[in-house]
Amino acid sequence: MWKFIKSLIFILVIANILFIVLGIFFNPPVTWTQLGSALKYGKLHRDYISSDEMGSSIKKAVIASEDQAFFQHNGFDYKAIEKAMKKNDKKGKVVRGGSTISQQTAKNVFLWQGRSWIRKGLEAVYTFIIEKVWGKDVILERYLNVIEMGQGVFGIEAASQYYYHKPAKDLTKSEAAWIAAILPNPKKYDPKNPSAYLRKKHSWILRQMNNIVLK
Repeated sequence: MWKFIKSLIFILVIANILFIVLGIFFNPPVTWTQLGSALKYGKLHRDYISSDEMGSSIKKAVIASEDQAFFQHNGFDYKAIEKAMKKNDKKGKVVRGGSTISQQTAKNVFLWQGRSWIRKGLEAVYTFIIEKVWGKDVILERYLNVIEMGQGVFGIEAASQYYYHKPAKDLTKSEAAWIAAILPNPKKYDPKNPSAYLRKKHSWILRQMNNIVLK
């Protein structure tokens, strides 16, 4: 029995190493979140593209919206985490997250959705590794290809076609900001039918995009 467990652990470790290394060059064939969405909504819209095909607008928009310190931190934004903890403690519940784009990428590529300590622990490990092995450019490309951007819609190319019927590289600054505004809850918000909150967030993202410099 112990020999079997050791063999299984060895296989899992090797598989993870290969998955991480291959992730430098390729997007994941499928993710747990994509599978869950396909089962729930009966559809899976995605179209992986290269970083060059994404254009600059959506990169600036998601960084402005989700992680303005993306190019400065090592995968973890401790100031954002501290701010989130204070706000959650004040409200008495989880109302704000402190996850970086790197953490979200680790979760969406390798793991599953949820708030368990086991998943959060694995997320931290994967975040540390991809920051060292992949680097910022690959992380941002993987993020923009696998992140959920609507019900059964994954990645910026599929989202751009779904909402605006055009390639991601042709998105205007405003259109990119609308897509970024629905993160991190794309199943709740719709950029084509925005609430007052979403309109406010869109305006804020547009202003913040002026401060984002891509590396």
